[in-house]
Amino acid sequence: MLAAQRRDLRDLAAAGLCQRVYGGALPASPAIADYATRQGVQISGKERVATAAAALIRPGSTAILDGGTTTLAVVRALPLDLRATIVTHSPTVASALAGHQDVEMYLIGGRLFKHSMVACGAAAVEAARGLHADLFLLGVTGMHPEVGLTTDDADEAAMKRALARQSADTYVLGSSEKIGAASRFTVLPLTEVAGIVTDADAGSATVRALNVPVIHAP
Repeated sequence: MLAAQRRDLRDLAAAGLCQRVYGGALPASPAIADYATRQGVQISGKERVATAAAALIRPGSTAILDGGTTTLAVVRALPLDLRATIVTHSPTVASALAGHQDVEMYLIGGRLFKHSMVACGAAAVEAARGLHADLFLLGVTGMHPEVGLTTDDADEAAMKRALARQSADTYVLGSSEKIGAASRFTVLPLTEVAGIVTDADAGSATVRALNVPVIHAP
């Protein structure tokens, strides 16, 4: 019986339907799909999360923006007259900021990870060490009470950790499809973030189990 269950879990994991962990399996995040596909996933939820997250970027502050489709929505939600310094390792996010005339932009370079359109690798991590930011808006593919914040690429996970270390506060962009899901590589434990911004029901058992402050995106 146990052998058959393990075989079933292997098959589900191979099909991308779950993430195996010690003692069982967790739901796989739909956010591991390619960039073009993810642009059409939970559009309304991402826009609500983005609007709430954009309000965290205060005039005169320095903010680091992660890559990904939710962070791109954050840029679109920023006031055009915002005066701030934005640092990103995403050329897509940097390009979207071109119309914000009063935003000073810094782009970190490195090996381009096409899944999220971000720079990763040793050069990018080294460049991040010179940063000092007020805020980091972190994107992940999974948020689970037991395994923490996860993503599906080891180099991308390392880059996210490097950026979080250089910021006074890290907030996670957690649209509802990522809550309770898991991917292969740990980014950070939940204890190391200031909170999450999510459109998921703040009173749900899974969100409460995350045990972090929640900014609810109405």
